[in-house]
Amino acid sequence: MQAQRTIITVVAISISLGLAGCATDGKNAMLPQDGPTMKEVYDVHFGRSRLPENTARDAMGSRKIDDGPADLYGYTRDMSDEIDALFPRLPNPTLVLYVFPHLTGPAGNPVPGYATSFPMYETVEYALPGEVSGYRGLAKRSIHGDR
Repeated sequence: MQAQRTIITVVAISISLGLAGCATDGKNAMLPQDGPTMKEVYDVHFGRSRLPENTARDAMGSRKIDDGPADLYGYTRDMSDEIDALFPRLPNPTLVLYVFPHLTGPAGNPVPGYATSFPMYETVEYALPGEVSGYRGLAKRSIHGDR
């Protein structure tokens, strides 16, 4: 009997709170209606941040757009630069193993000593964007020569 009374009380409170929530005055009571419009806010914000139209061109100096070919190495992007910058390779040191001279097989054939190298990790691992700061990946061979 006590459990039934508790359930009825909880249901009654839930219904009364639900009806009280529906009795609000609508959006006029919650959101003020006397502020600036969205367009006015946008115009004020972007009106202050605009630069004069020729500022960038004036900062470049006397070089015209069509001055002819220019060496823009280091200023332009290419796909390999983008990938290396976004997903740098994590270090994977090369280990060198020396195999001493030994005998092999049932006949005991001699094998001279030799060195072999292999990476420490089996796979090449890449960092996620922003995961490694200041690390530019492995040294790249430049297609433009040594610069």
